[in-house]
Amino acid sequence: MLSATRRWFRRNRTPIAIGVGVVGAGYLATQYVLNKINDARERMSSDRIAKENLRRRFEQNQEDCTFTVLALLPTATTNILDTMNTEKITLEIQQMKGNAKSLRGNGESSATPPSIADTTMTEEEGKSIASLQSESGVHASQMTMPSTSNVGDGASESGQSAQRSRKTKRQLWDDLTISSITRSFTLIYTLALLTMLTRVQLNLLGRRSYLSSVVSLATGVAQSTISLENNDDDNPEQAYGSDFETNRKYLTFSWWLLNRGWVEIMENVEAAVRDVFGHLSPRDLLSFDTFAQLTLEVRKKMEGRTEEQETNKRPGSKWLPFLLPPSKMEDFVLRESGVLGESTSTTGTQPDTSASPSSEAPLRRLIDETSDLVESPAFSHVLTLLLDAGFRTLLHKKVLPGAFDLPPTTFIAPVGSEVVQVVGHQAAATAAGGKVVLLPKILSVLTRQAHAIGNGMPNEYLQDMEQVRDLEAFAAVVYSSNWENEIHQEGGLAASRGPGDETSSMAGTAPESSTVGRVSQFSGLGEESLVLVDPAQAQSSFETAWERAG
Repeated sequence: MLSATRRWFRRNRTPIAIGVGVVGAGYLATQYVLNKINDARERMSSDRIAKENLRRRFEQNQEDCTFTVLALLPTATTNILDTMNTEKITLEIQQMKGNAKSLRGNGESSATPPSIADTTMTEEEGKSIASLQSESGVHASQMTMPSTSNVGDGASESGQSAQRSRKTKRQLWDDLTISSITRSFTLIYTLALLTMLTRVQLNLLGRRSYLSSVVSLATGVAQSTISLENNDDDNPEQAYGSDFETNRKYLTFSWWLLNRGWVEIMENVEAAVRDVFGHLSPRDLLSFDTFAQLTLEVRKKMEGRTEEQETNKRPGSKWLPFLLPPSKMEDFVLRESGVLGESTSTTGTQPDTSASPSSEAPLRRLIDETSDLVESPAFSHVLTLLLDAGFRTLLHKKVLPGAFDLPPTTFIAPVGSEVVQVVGHQAAATAAGGKVVLLPKILSVLTRQAHAIGNGMPNEYLQDMEQVRDLEAFAAVVYSSNWENEIHQEGGLAASRGPGDETSSMAGTAPESSTVGRVSQFSGLGEESLVLVDPAQAQSSFETAWERAG
């Protein structure tokens, strides 16, 4: 039996060996395939987690932008409302009206009856100014009426007072018109610029914070996952992207817009308003289409590009002085905002060039990159869309129902529309009915809306601006561009590790694209980022990413 078995194995050893080899090879191949499948599953799971992590970080960053704007806006609003006190002018006009009525009531025995110019306004105008006074927050009980003892002055003094009143009354109405329109328009421009500046600042810092987590993961000096939260305060000595003091100084530069930049905005807006609305009087009747066209003229004067800007091809250069201080004033801003301690403060407004805080390399890079972003065509494009949304809310949702007693309309600007296309077909169709109102009725709505723009909770104007899709796309481009250059500029980072380390894989953590819908498409560790930036091409990295997003 055994000998027969041995003979059988001897005769069939070749087929048996082949069969065992085939089975073994099949087993090994199966195990290899299974291992590859498991590795692929792990990579897909890791990529999915990384994509979700990046998406959550980006969304959280945009929410932080909204809350930051709401926190900073009251500072500029208070300054603007105190400077252009429309309610005070309204009160003076009401007092003048009361004086005129008293003079008419006690001057019936006068030899010379008052002329038409001495009267304040018609009955319809009286209703309009009453609406202006009540809607702007000044109640009739708060008016200071003249006492009867002040009426019995001499005839010569009364004549001089009447002459002075005629001139002052016209001036007050002109001041009221310019002040109410300028104030509301200035607040819209300030809100839009603050929204854009905050998006740029927080997304630049968000990018640095994210790269800090990636660097920590690659070097193995921190937790094994990319952090969703910014823990700069816990570890202020991290080597990259988490310099809390630098971040604090950088964010402080919004002080310039809130305390100085708005003044230049107001002066430019006021000059445009005087050119466009200066010829109007309180007795003028305006249709909605006329007022919208006048508003458009103001915007064209404010936002129109000059010949110098056309030559330099930097459309955002006109907004830069409003948002960031000149170089010689940077240290002044840091001192005035309280970021620098008393020990580092110096007398006067000129910086100490020997130890200038703004000359620190990380802070200098952030400021320079912010300036480049503000001067980019994408910034001007998105800002124009935000202003479209703000003025659309004011005109179609507030002035139209508030002054003209017509239902609000929703005007959607066509894609790629210019400033001259802001007044749409719906506005023209609404005004086609020919309904006109007195100018004071429109001013009353603008006076009330100035408070809503700056202090409204919830702020409808900010909400409408944030509905602009290009704003989030712009933030995504800022967040996802210039990744490799950001790491390259951090001195000594690559030199501290060998050539075979994981530095080259860190750039692969950038989003694959710059649009909002794709910002969550995280390319994963070890993959090459599609947003590649050569250090020599740092100036054009943002424009390139924006073109890809478009």
